[in-house]
Amino acid sequence: MTETTGRIPQRLINVLTWFGITALVVILDWWTKQWASGALELYRPEPVFAGLNMTLAHNFGAAFSFLHDQSGWQRWLLSGLAIVVSIFILVWMLRLPATDKLTGVSLALVLGGAIGNLIDRLQLGYVVDFIDVYYQESHWPAFNIADSAITVGVVLLIIDSLFFASSRTADQSAND
Repeated sequence: MTETTGRIPQRLINVLTWFGITALVVILDWWTKQWASGALELYRPEPVFAGLNMTLAHNFGAAFSFLHDQSGWQRWLLSGLAIVVSIFILVWMLRLPATDKLTGVSLALVLGGAIGNLIDRLQLGYVVDFIDVYYQESHWPAFNIADSAITVGVVLLIIDSLFFASSRTADQSAND
């Protein structure tokens, strides 16, 4: 039996919500990167408060600047990987049952982040980072909204798989 809200199936509402979350992440990521690129000088920290600077950085590699010092081939490898992962996530989202709302939100965040960084990589050849978190003299690698969305999405996926997946499986078995 399909769960519906009025005449619209719940699964369709979920998918549209997940696409909305993905679009919101992409738009926020793009807008903040545009702001950072226009307002900040490359590699010059602008203090916000103790522990947080806005520092424009261009990341030619992957997470934590892995592969940043290569000759340029990494741009295409990482872009291709982002496209494959995005397609995989999109198919996974479209196949989710209506009850897997947290999984859908998690995947939407990861997808939005992957697309946000992919846009940079294809358009600029690097990813724009600008959030600089630090403690005393130790700095976390600079990151952006897309990176944050990916991280939150992965954490939510882990929480979902550890604490909620078995209850959904039990509910689905009871309905069979």
